Amino acid sequence: MLDDSAAYVDGPWDHRTVGAAGTRFHVAELGEGPLVLFLHGFPQFWWAWRHQMTALADAGYRAVAVDLRGYGGSDKTPRGYDLVTLAQDAACLVRALGAREAAVAGHGVGGLIGWTMTAYHPGTVRALAAVSAPHPRRAARVLLAGGLGTRHMLRAQLPILPEHRLLADGCARVGDLLREWSGPDWPDAEAEMLYRTAFSIPKVSHCSLEYHRWIARSRLRPDGLRYHARMGAPVRVPVLQLHGSLDPVCPPGTARASQGSVTGAYRWRGIPGAGHFPHEERPDAVSGALVEWLGDLPDGD
Repeated sequence: MLDDSAAYVDGPWDHRTVGAAGTRFHVAELGEGPLVLFLHGFPQFWWAWRHQMTALADAGYRAVAVDLRGYGGSDKTPRGYDLVTLAQDAACLVRALGAREAAVAGHGVGGLIGWTMTAYHPGTVRALAAVSAPHPRRAARVLLAGGLGTRHMLRAQLPILPEHRLLADGCARVGDLLREWSGPDWPDAEAEMLYRTAFSIPKVSHCSLEYHRWIARSRLRPDGLRYHARMGAPVRVPVLQLHGSLDPVCPPGTARASQGSVTGAYRWRGIPGAGHFPHEERPDAVSGALVEWLGDLPDGD
């Protein structure tokens, strides 16, 4: 196993640690201008957004990608992996970065966090780009679909064994998941090795699965019922949904039904030939869509 330095991948960005919500977060930052906060999904870390960071910085934005709680170079706390706490993390991070609000881009569970921010911390979210991430009130349809996402979620509910499976053979299972959930021809060898290496950081395998355990187990608990009720509030900020046409984890139709939860400006952009990781599988298409959409937003912080 490695230490947190495995998350500090070299590039044109700057690395630093930011304190927010009583937790330390590792961020990579590039560019100047309105803040765009990137929230990665599973089984990745901040580096998943490298293509979009450079594209947005070139377009005049301040791109900040964070390792979520329990991942990469951020704190691996014993608890705090429910979507309410994670949304608070992101909202506090916006303020800790010196901004009043940010455009938030989230993939997978990072997208669920972004959706949650719109209900719990609406003043911090200027706009939301949800990548491969249905609105949480629509996400139950993904669990009921019986696809790859359902199978992973069910396996994650077991104690200890899923963590061991992720760590076995140099985190080979992480590479398997990337291939199973993507379209053809991704990941390349560099991406697979970096994600496997980042998952070998102590406690990441356990913390990452705690996200999925809360999502599944809370559905019939009081905290989950309160969350579901709160998420019934309409999303009033502009929303862009980006979704791969071949996503085997969340069918595009299920994700697009999220429009019913949005009363603000809404835009859907399908990414042909991409699976669950369109921002990596088709980075130019996703970066271009983000730059175009951000350029159409009213002036922000």
